Amino acid sequence: MSFCCGASMIGTKGSIRHLRTQIHNVPILFCPVCHRIEVHHLVEDEFEILAEYAQGDGATEVDFEDYSDAPATDALFENCVNQEDEEPLALVTHQIDMALDLLRVAKALDDVEWEHQLKNRLRVMSGRRDKLRRKKTPGGYR
Repeated sequence: MSFCCGASMIGTKGSIRHLRTQIHNVPILFCPVCHRIEVHHLVEDEFEILAEYAQGDGATEVDFEDYSDAPATDALFENCVNQEDEEPLALVTHQIDMALDLLRVAKALDDVEWEHQLKNRLRVMSGRRDKLRRKKTPGGYR
């Protein structure tokens, strides 16, 4: 499980640009608070090698899955707290719950800086939760 700015990162696959090459279907971890993206640590070396070869060959687009021996997606993301295919409102609510638990720990430790970071994160996540609740689409959230 990876954390970024205290929030647990979400496991998914995405496209990453490396210089002039777009590499698709890369296992990544995504922070729902600050939107930082990082290549999953189990495929980081493969990604770097593929990116270098693709760049050397002048390829503009490459599919990571065509060249990778990476484990199946389920195995890669089994230790992630959340995955992208989860319902967005449930995902955000779970992230808020975890941040509240961490806030309790920060207060017990008298860590004022950490408390401030967690309160900031809670503000962002609460805003996202409210937007999801207000969504007015068929089968949307209430």
